[in-house]
Amino acid sequence: MAKILSIVESAYRATLEEQDDTVLWFNHMLANAGVELAVLLRGNAVNYLSRGQEVGELTFGSAGLGNPPKLGEDVAALKARGKVPVYYVEEDARERGLEGSGLVEAGPVSRAELPRFVAGYDRVFHW
Repeated sequence: MAKILSIVESAYRATLEEQDDTVLWFNHMLANAGVELAVLLRGNAVNYLSRGQEVGELTFGSAGLGNPPKLGEDVAALKARGKVPVYYVEEDARERGLEGSGLVEAGPVSRAELPRFVAGYDRVFHW
């Protein structure tokens, strides 16, 4: 079976309407189907590593959408499967001030290493 790298760069797509990131959800489904998969977070998507993100409930008048996204938990759950390694571009995280113990544990990849890293996969999805 082909090894797939799923690069998530476009962040917070439909997160309020769907209560999760559609790309992370898709990757969960691929993992459930037994696909050999890794996820690389880059650009603004490195923010998904932050466990401390608080998203308030979306409300329209007195009606509320009661399940705000918990992206740090979604990434941790994907990684917890044991079969889906999660990586991030370390320079993107540093530029956004993301360092320390409040992050989901993931493997750093430098921008200089990206070509060699991506070449290790048969298929690459870039979102």
